[in-house]
Amino acid sequence: MAKLLIFAPLSLFLLLIPLTTSSNPNPNPNTTTPLPTLAHTELIKYGFPTGLLPTNVATYSVNSTSGEFTVHLSSKCHLTLPPDNYLATYSKKITGKIVEGKIGNLDGISVRAFFKWWGITGIKSNGENLIFEVGMVTAKYPSKNFQDIPECDGKHSAS
Repeated sequence: MAKLLIFAPLSLFLLLIPLTTSSNPNPNPNTTTPLPTLAHTELIKYGFPTGLLPTNVATYSVNSTSGEFTVHLSSKCHLTLPPDNYLATYSKKITGKIVEGKIGNLDGISVRAFFKWWGITGIKSNGENLIFEVGMVTAKYPSKNFQDIPECDGKHSAS
């Protein structure tokens, strides 16, 4: 059961951290690739892929001294996280504290596992992997899984 609890939070972050770059051409020319906002670009500065946030970022602020941040989405966001199809929910307001390689005190992102919603409380990055925290439980996923910026309402960018 602990392994399953670890896997669920990580899947939520996988949905949140897709990174879109110009070096990855869109395989389907009939669809548009979401462009990163300034908030997505800010994630890169701290060592995270842009796919941790969905496309509907409206505004964000970060205190460069303390690392405390607030992200406002245009609406609440529901996603299905690959590869395990976990449901994730982003509140309209997401808060936390970001420093190089770590997001802590995270509030506003939840993932559904074992018939219950679990809040993701932190994310760590070592470049190749992301470690998602749900309380005392953690799950590790490759950062490359978060290269595409996800769209809300069950849609996500093709990878």
